[in-house]
Amino acid sequence: MKTKIFFACFSLLLIMMACQPVDVNNNEGSLEKGVISDKDISLYNYASQTISPEAKEIINAFTSAKSKPHVPLPEDKERWKTVQHQVEIATKDQNEAFIAQLGLKVTELNLGGIPVLDIKPNNWKDNGKVLVYTHGGAYVLFSALSTINVSGQTAQATGCRVIAIDYTLAPHAKWLEISDEIITVFKELLKEGYTMAEIGLFGDSAGGGLASTTALRLRDEGFGLPAAVVLYSPMGDLSCPGESFQTLKAAEGFYDYKKHIKPSFKAYADTSDYKNPYVSSIYGDFNKGYAPTLIQGGTKELLLSSFVRLYQAMDIADVDVKLDIYEGMPHVFQRYSIPETEIALNKVNDFFKEHLIY
Repeated sequence: MKTKIFFACFSLLLIMMACQPVDVNNNEGSLEKGVISDKDISLYNYASQTISPEAKEIINAFTSAKSKPHVPLPEDKERWKTVQHQVEIATKDQNEAFIAQLGLKVTELNLGGIPVLDIKPNNWKDNGKVLVYTHGGAYVLFSALSTINVSGQTAQATGCRVIAIDYTLAPHAKWLEISDEIITVFKELLKEGYTMAEIGLFGDSAGGGLASTTALRLRDEGFGLPAAVVLYSPMGDLSCPGESFQTLKAAEGFYDYKKHIKPSFKAYADTSDYKNPYVSSIYGDFNKGYAPTLIQGGTKELLLSSFVRLYQAMDIADVDVKLDIYEGMPHVFQRYSIPETEIALNKVNDFFKEHLIY
């Protein structure tokens, strides 16, 4: 877990290939010696003294989400295609360097017509278990390869084989088609001889939303539930009504709701579908049963309310669910090689090990 990752400033170059200069208003040390400062600070790159020096260095380099350009209109498929391609080209060398550093074995496969990456950690030994990963990117960005920093570190921490799904990005597919692709991968793994008790499921951000809704569909369609679900900063409600979408928007260094999230979600699903439980899992009926779930996130996230509300919806239905919140951490901090990530992924390993029994 001490491997240095090249993704520290990955951020939302990624939302629109916008490489913005680092803000000169560096907030490091603004609360030295535990004294609350009267000085005005920029919240998006403010890093508290309560987090690790490695995390502070990353956060201090964040730029304002509002300074990043708009994403394409939801219906502009050609422009989205160009942006998506540019993201993959821009991160190709970094992805390959990360794979080499961690010693991952990564193989392209096709499961039932769906492209996936088969990721095996260094010195992998087959324990008969597999983890399925649905990547983040607001449903419109990234791939199984350009999110290898999340899936690869999880594979390395758990020692498990990971199947990272390269689902079709919105707006080239809407939510139901994307959901069908993920279900297809599960069907193929079952054909290979895995049982649901031998499959774990995890995802980050929008991919956390996909993971949580996929478990509902698997249950409702008679396949059963994965042995365990792990969600990193998941999107639980696409209508985004939570308090943090107001109170933490100035602290969010990755994206702005109006410029980035809202049009991306419209590319994925019609607003009339936002309360469909297979689109926004918070509206699911968890009283019918659900897999043991670990939700991780940070206090510096626009999405904080989303996954707190998802936790509450599961908890009141007596789901075996744990909410694991990290002081001062940004969105999907598990992508970075920092002490907080090591702590978080050790917990992920313990959680999967308990429920998949390996």
